[in-house]
Amino acid sequence: MNTGIVVTRYARALVLYVRETGQGDLVCAQAEKLFLALSEVGDLDRMMRAQDVVPGEEKIRLLETAAGAPLAAPLERFLRLLLDKGRMGLVREILHDFVDQYRRSIGIRKAHLTVVSEPSETLLERLRALVRAQTGDEVVIDVDIDPSLVGGFVFDVDDYLLDASVSHQLELIRSQFIERNRRII
Repeated sequence: MNTGIVVTRYARALVLYVRETGQGDLVCAQAEKLFLALSEVGDLDRMMRAQDVVPGEEKIRLLETAAGAPLAAPLERFLRLLLDKGRMGLVREILHDFVDQYRRSIGIRKAHLTVVSEPSETLLERLRALVRAQTGDEVVIDVDIDPSLVGGFVFDVDDYLLDASVSHQLELIRSQFIERNRRII
């Protein structure tokens, strides 16, 4: 079984289904919340993967508790489909892929920015404009603070990585210095 293909197909099916129901934004928000819960709580993810340990209805109730609210009807119906087809072990991956596919379908991309200190609104807007100019899509930027960068930033959106950090520049200089010294010897 090729897990990637299975995950992508189920996620795409959920995207198409929520478009029909008109509840895409609600389902996307709940799916993102569930994905985070499954990622952060290892026992919850293990329970979803366990075939015979936890009954199917109990898995649905656990996910509803993790969502913090009653599940949207399309999401609950989709989770029951995963139970019926024996794919509940892939729920975390499917939800993650669904969120990505759904956002792209409505013209939103997710990006990750790592900086030394809280970024200025000017920097965030320039990065949004860069993505908008390249893709035509809006971008949601998650920010992480990492003092080990020394300065600058690392910006990651889709398969594009812009590493403008001082630590990266120092590593490049170090590598060039080592390479040049090898030629001398």
